[in-house]
Amino acid sequence: MSFKLRNSFFFSAVYSITLLFGFAITNVAIAVEEDRKLQIHGFIAQGIIDASGSDFVNDDQDLSFELTEVGINSSYQISDNLRLAGQAVYLNGGNRYAEGARVDYALIDWSAYQSLSSQLNIYIGRYKNYHWLYSTTRDVPFARPSIVLPQSIYFDGFRDIAVGGDGIALSFKHNKEGWGDFDFNLSYGTSIISDKQRKIILSKLSTGDMEHDLDYQASIYWQPQDSQWRFGWAGLDSDFTYDMGKNDSFLDADITLQRFILNALYEGENWEFSGEAFQERFVFTGFYSPYFKQDNLGQGFFVQSRYQWKEKIRVLARYEKFFANKDDKNGSGLEESSFGTIPSYFGYQHDAVLGVSIDFTSNLRLQLEHHWVEGTARLTPVVLPNAAINDEEHWQMWAAQLMYWF
Repeated sequence: MSFKLRNSFFFSAVYSITLLFGFAITNVAIAVEEDRKLQIHGFIAQGIIDASGSDFVNDDQDLSFELTEVGINSSYQISDNLRLAGQAVYLNGGNRYAEGARVDYALIDWSAYQSLSSQLNIYIGRYKNYHWLYSTTRDVPFARPSIVLPQSIYFDGFRDIAVGGDGIALSFKHNKEGWGDFDFNLSYGTSIISDKQRKIILSKLSTGDMEHDLDYQASIYWQPQDSQWRFGWAGLDSDFTYDMGKNDSFLDADITLQRFILNALYEGENWEFSGEAFQERFVFTGFYSPYFKQDNLGQGFFVQSRYQWKEKIRVLARYEKFFANKDDKNGSGLEESSFGTIPSYFGYQHDAVLGVSIDFTSNLRLQLEHHWVEGTARLTPVVLPNAAINDEEHWQMWAAQLMYWF
């Protein structure tokens, strides 16, 4: 048995056991509720979404109810330094990601070291992604700043891969007198790619297997002392392989994704400002022919502001830009190399967003937003763009989602 297979089996066993344990302790929740060791929370969110002029949600571009999120998460404090935690969700987002149930995380959280100024936590199993600004909250609808996150960084086609991974992660927090708070995060693991997700990423014509071979990530965050600002850096190195199937339209392929991110967040009494900028390297070898190779450097950023207008009303404004290839920002080279089959606007995607959220109660919220989009570089499938459906450079999207949590 190879190391990779043993590794995958071990971590799969860890999160499977953790999840089963979570279901078991749910059945006795009433009996142990008073000791506070067990915590159970959940959410239900349903909405409507329309993305006219694109296949962001569906191929027919009609008004859709494919904006469903249902989840339950639980944690159990075994001892002062050992905790079990997990979350299972059901999602229906149309073409954005595979419909169905999945386990977002199921892990053992070990508080390995703790002092007055420092804390080290080690997570084993299916861990969460703690590296990007909104990666830890993207799986919970009421914790996100918007229904649809900036697609330049939080691309929905990679949602299940980016939420976390099967492996090990470390988080070290340290307070330095006079300097402020520092967070250091490391993770290593892989993710399981389902057939549904493989077709969303590559093409419905693909019949082979797509595997996530490795994923290294690291991040550093710094919040200066007595400051409402927080600054961060994150890096990612991820490899994938595609093994062609029977009667496949495509060949074996190797894919590498490397990314560096800078971000900042300000949280005031009524105002919140945030932004992330990144550069990523996307290397794609094979797939179309044995000699095909693409090696692009993409770039993107978003800036966002939220304002607490009234006690229960918050408004949002965001602007975002993404270029699939920084040396071909207008996409003319893409159109030329594809002999005109892929329009130039598949080389970029820019988005302007206005939104509002209304809290009816402490756990019931209505969120609304409107997007004005230019370009189609962040639509699925990624590798084989659908130019027949996405035949408009400028398109709009609006969404409304009602969410309840407990």
